[in-house]
Amino acid sequence: MWIYEYQNWPNFTWDAEPLVSKLADIRHRQGYLLGRMEGLGFKLKREASLSMLTNDVVQSSAIEGEKLNPEEVRSSIARRLGMSIAGLIPASRDVEGMVEMMLDATQQFSKPLKKERFYSLSSQIEAERK
Repeated sequence: MWIYEYQNWPNFTWDAEPLVSKLADIRHRQGYLLGRMEGLGFKLKREASLSMLTNDVVQSSAIEGEKLNPEEVRSSIARRLGMSIAGLIPASRDVEGMVEMMLDATQQFSKPLKKERFYSLSSQIEAERK
């Protein structure tokens, strides 16, 4: 079942108490990582971000049973971020759709996820799969 097929979508409820300590730990680790990345310099920081995004897309897709080629994912992300990297390969439509969704989630996280935005991304991915 897809998330948008749940009866109460997008009006979810949850118990925040069990999540608070885990989220605090993740936020602490994220801050530490970002602090360490500041010392890497711009080029290395962009490469680290590219590697993290690539890993996120590949692993997130695996949860849904999709096995994506990491090199295609890396190429798609690099192109979308305007990074000039040697050896970029063409990415399949599946990869392009998943990358589009992940970049939307990571770069526009502060915007509300309204039905229109969700269905727009979802229909783009479905169209690219056909």
